[in-house]
Amino acid sequence: MEKTGAQILIESLLKEKVEVVFGMPGGPALFLFDEMYKSNLNFILARHEQAAVHMADGYARATGKTGVGIFTSGPGATNTVTGLATAYMDSVPLVVITGQVVTTVIGQDGFQEVDTTGITRPITKHNFLVKDVKTLARTIKEAFYIASTGKPGPVLIDFPGDIQRAKCDYVYPDKVEIRSYKPTIEGHIGQIKKAAQIINASKNPVLYIGAGVVISKAEKEVLAISQKAQIPVTHTLLAVGAYPYNDELSLNMLGMHGTFWANKAIQSADVIIAVGARFDDRCTGKVVDFARNADIVHIDIDPASISKIFKTDIPVVGDAKAILKKMETFIEKKERKDWIAKINQWKKENPLRYDENDDKLHPQYVISKLSELTKGEAIVTTEVGQHQMWAAQYYKAKHSRLFLTSGGLGTMGFGFPAAIGAKSVNPDKEVIAIAGDGSFQMNMQEMAVCMANDMPVKVIILNNQFLGMVRQWQMMFYDKHYAHSCLAKRKECPPKCNTPNNGKCPAYLPDFVLWAQSYGAEGIRVKSKKEVELALKKMLASKNSVVLDVWIEKEENVFPMVPAGNALDEMLFRFHG
Repeated sequence: MEKTGAQILIESLLKEKVEVVFGMPGGPALFLFDEMYKSNLNFILARHEQAAVHMADGYARATGKTGVGIFTSGPGATNTVTGLATAYMDSVPLVVITGQVVTTVIGQDGFQEVDTTGITRPITKHNFLVKDVKTLARTIKEAFYIASTGKPGPVLIDFPGDIQRAKCDYVYPDKVEIRSYKPTIEGHIGQIKKAAQIINASKNPVLYIGAGVVISKAEKEVLAISQKAQIPVTHTLLAVGAYPYNDELSLNMLGMHGTFWANKAIQSADVIIAVGARFDDRCTGKVVDFARNADIVHIDIDPASISKIFKTDIPVVGDAKAILKKMETFIEKKERKDWIAKINQWKKENPLRYDENDDKLHPQYVISKLSELTKGEAIVTTEVGQHQMWAAQYYKAKHSRLFLTSGGLGTMGFGFPAAIGAKSVNPDKEVIAIAGDGSFQMNMQEMAVCMANDMPVKVIILNNQFLGMVRQWQMMFYDKHYAHSCLAKRKECPPKCNTPNNGKCPAYLPDFVLWAQSYGAEGIRVKSKKEVELALKKMLASKNSVVLDVWIEKEENVFPMVPAGNALDEMLFRFHG
């Protein structure tokens, strides 16, 4: 049966069982949007294209399914770039469709024409420019297949206006095969046995798990090997919740703001078993000093990730779940009492801590109390900065896909729209965006989406009136020159502020409580420690969207910290400047 390109796209999305689409309309996509109007496709109108891609990203991270966005050409397409790059860096499956000028004027600098495929090629797993409606159905099938298999990532389809209107017989393929794209799943049995042998012979092994464990749903396999062989487990920022935080073998997060004992364990290990982790610089510290005495076993579905940063002693290419399931049969039962005792001693020496007994309003207290009240069962998203690190340290997510954050790109403005994406398919689950006052202002306009679609998302702003992580580095490494990081600064401020004064600083803009109320949401301000618990309970009990504006200590810093250029075990626990 003949259908237009727009109809083919919509029918194909429905065949892919797409639950929700995020985006914004515009001229070159209007024919497509008119067909959507006639369909049963669930579309959520964002207020900015970047935010819409983050919504699709949050949906994908929360569900493990492919997120979808539809946009117009030109600035509509270019506004998706940050969202695409965020998903690309964190291996999140997305299919993004952009309108484009008609094929006859491509390359002529027509109104709202940009080279979308050229711009997005470095930040997508693959992209397509559709020039013939007869190829469209297969292109869509390939897009979903590429996005969701192997190492996942975003795929873009650029969809010219005349192709949207063109007609052809519609047949949607049941499956596709791409000769040049065949991800390895099972892993080489010889390599798996070699990895097991080196692990069995080790005295001080460490499992280092990343987002690949979450993507492949390999949490149970990690737990089984860890418990059987008594191997401590550390995780990256994107694998928060992938290993039980309260287990004796849990090292919690490693890296720049990881735990002392995780970093010490890495540096003292004789074997590192990296599973679905890419050895990024925030995890490794000074590369030449990382895991100085350890052999590296690296399990990853992406062969390009192996030996990219470190020479891998035993590479195993394939899906983490499939490989670990086989490997577990070759792993010997061990006790490793001396190794566990040493780690427990490190935990006692330098636990995560802050001044719990004073009356100051510390952000760590707020996150800890939130974790306690939600029992770690809420979906928590974060923006990027100090609040993100405090959340990773103190929010005890009960399992995977409950802690959603931008890792590789470090995208301010990610957390709030990602929370909306997660809420769109979890209407009965508590979804909470933890934000800094700087990051939140990047995409705060999306509160309109919450209110228009009756999606009550809760927001906790840890408000220190600064770009907090920037200010921390300026304090520690730039002689407290707070160069353009103070968000309250106006004409009455000193020209070179380096000492925040709560009594004399100008009033902060905006007033987040009044702002929330202007959208019809609830706004609550907290200025003292004694108000925190009651305010959190009120927020959690509300059926409305809530903005909790918590005025934390302005010069609170994130510790422990591995300064840039230091090895993982060269950590700071306080600032003595």
